[in-house]
Amino acid sequence: MRFVLTLLLIIAPLPAGPVEDLRALIRKELTASEAPSLAVAVARNGEVVWAEGFGWADREKRRPATEHTIYSLASISKPITATGLMVLVEQGRMDLDKPVNDYLGVAKLQARIGDAREATVRRVASHTAGLPLHYQFFYEDEPYRRPSMDETILRYGNLFTPPGERYLYSNLGYGVLDYVISRVSGKSYEAFMREEVFVPLGLTRMSVHVGPGLAEFQATRYAPDGARIPFYDFDHPGGSAIYSSAHDLVRFAMLHLKTMQADQKPVLKEAAIDQMRKPVGKLSARTSYGIGWSLTENPGGYRIAMHTGGMGGVSTALLLIPDEKLAVAALSNARTDLPHRMADEILARYLPKWKRSEPAHRQAAPPLPAALRGEWKGTVSTYKGDLPLTLDIRGADDVHARLGAQPPALLNQVAFRDNLLTGRMMGDIGTEDANRRSYSIQFSLVLRGSVLNGAATAMSLPSNRVGNALSHWVELKK
Repeated sequence: MRFVLTLLLIIAPLPAGPVEDLRALIRKELTASEAPSLAVAVARNGEVVWAEGFGWADREKRRPATEHTIYSLASISKPITATGLMVLVEQGRMDLDKPVNDYLGVAKLQARIGDAREATVRRVASHTAGLPLHYQFFYEDEPYRRPSMDETILRYGNLFTPPGERYLYSNLGYGVLDYVISRVSGKSYEAFMREEVFVPLGLTRMSVHVGPGLAEFQATRYAPDGARIPFYDFDHPGGSAIYSSAHDLVRFAMLHLKTMQADQKPVLKEAAIDQMRKPVGKLSARTSYGIGWSLTENPGGYRIAMHTGGMGGVSTALLLIPDEKLAVAALSNARTDLPHRMADEILARYLPKWKRSEPAHRQAAPPLPAALRGEWKGTVSTYKGDLPLTLDIRGADDVHARLGAQPPALLNQVAFRDNLLTGRMMGDIGTEDANRRSYSIQFSLVLRGSVLNGAATAMSLPSNRVGNALSHWVELKK
């Protein structure tokens, strides 16, 4: 390993001043945060100019983290999966603007509102198809196992807003896409990504889940209390299942910077790379989402294509500055803001006009409009059947809810922004999936004249283990 690192230093000399400063800062912040490890890598102008690990990949086995340790990426899996999707598009085997249902089997997406034919592959990949918040985790020491994708689609593949109406981040969409990749290619998602993306790009430390021969290089995922988290799976591999080293992650980024190294074979043409960075879903005045990438602009004027990731024992950040041919990856095996802060610090060292991120200021919720006040009646629809629901809205701090025959409950954290009513209550959705863990019910309902409709999401209560977010269709009339 020392020889390999020395060789890297000879091939791509490090800017000693900034890196030494950053090393000291990372060690200090790693100690202060009590996170087990952080691995970082920087690529610029077609070279990996810095890649290094700090702390422990495995505390109990005293295995140090290095730039070649493989970390669970969580949602950084999405731009990687989207790259595989675009390979099929370039091969003429898929069309971004055809309904995603054209590539599914018996189980297809159903439109609770709008037209399912408008849920195109492009919209699914950009979180604008109308699929809701969703995730479902399965731990190896528990008796529950991931269902087939067809079963997941039958239970949860509902469009909660008309396709194209608004951005709704959905892991389920990327579970649908990895399933589509498998169906269209005739290979497993894992095999397709390995053969069509990872191998041509020379990414020997990138795989779907922990690939063969890579277990000894894996960073153990740790809970907030320091306990080792058992291996877990989920029903959206394309959104969260990829592992990578920091070194290989910035080598992947080189494809999207159009600065690949000599041993890398391009898997996409430049036009496809540009298409992935074309805004589709709008999050705010400054931020949008393309095909797999979050697209934003730093206050210093730098355009950014990025993705972050977070789940049990995972925090990750990947930022690309295409105009500067620069990419930064920061990976940790705990839930911590350290990767995001250190990526910010690294970019501030490399880019003279970079503005560090400011903490978001939470704005006070505006008062509820008069149109919301009154009694709303309807149902929550689950795969087990419908439950009656009544909301009696008297004010932001005075919303009474009754679900089925359950005792009335207050709706807490009520807010109304962008025509969306949100709030949270305790209750029982009544499905086996939701009731595997303790949860509250989060409402996200769009006001459409005299109708409120949208999602009632059974969200597991915080614990050492990430639970589930399972969304169910709601429609209420005044």
